[in-house]
Amino acid sequence: MQSRTVRFIPRALGAVLSPLAAGATAMMLTATPAHASVIWDGDASNGSGVFADVLCDSPNYLYTTDWNDGRGDIFGFVNKAGQVRCEGHSVRVGGSEYQFTGGNTYWFGWESETLTGDMGTVFQWKSNGTGEQHQQNYPLIMMVLGNQLRVWYVAPGEEWIGVGSGAWTPGAWHKIKLGINAQSANTGSFQVYLDGSLIVDQKNVRTWDDLGNKPRWGTYDSNVTDTDQVNWINGLKMGTTSSDV
Repeated sequence: MQSRTVRFIPRALGAVLSPLAAGATAMMLTATPAHASVIWDGDASNGSGVFADVLCDSPNYLYTTDWNDGRGDIFGFVNKAGQVRCEGHSVRVGGSEYQFTGGNTYWFGWESETLTGDMGTVFQWKSNGTGEQHQQNYPLIMMVLGNQLRVWYVAPGEEWIGVGSGAWTPGAWHKIKLGINAQSANTGSFQVYLDGSLIVDQKNVRTWDDLGNKPRWGTYDSNVTDTDQVNWINGLKMGTTSSDV
């Protein structure tokens, strides 16, 4: 059995970094010709302060652990049985929450391993505001259901449109890459790669809501009442091209 070192992160301290981690978070990745557009390094070794906020309803929690498999520190988002959410909300760059802008293209990359094959939501491109302040609560959602990663486009009026899926094995690492062209008209697009294969290539959709959008990772609204849900995440990155992540 693998030896695992666990460090728990209480919700109240989720956005607090040690001086060392704060310094690491504040630094942009060193620019190179091949990766000149990398914006954010969200690796767990930089602490939970890589997120703008940590949204874990009690008794849920976020922790870091090292499985001694060469990955180093990873995040574990724990949603206890019957509970609703444990998510990392948006990203922090240079000590401040990053300001996403409509009309731009963003790429996100990460590895994910889940405890079960029915996790519920594991990623949201979440709209800012509440209620009548937005037309799309979440234009893009990913869920792990029935041992598949399923992707939906949610159009204005809460119209859910399934746009792709891929096989998902709980207890195994999977690589996800997501590219979003953020547009407030139906001229946006997004692509999802799962383990190197393109499973979604959606065009002519609205991907930027009235007050803008932000990413969320973790576990949310699984509708599973008798089993704890855990989403382990490794190597989060954000850039402007696919090669950045």
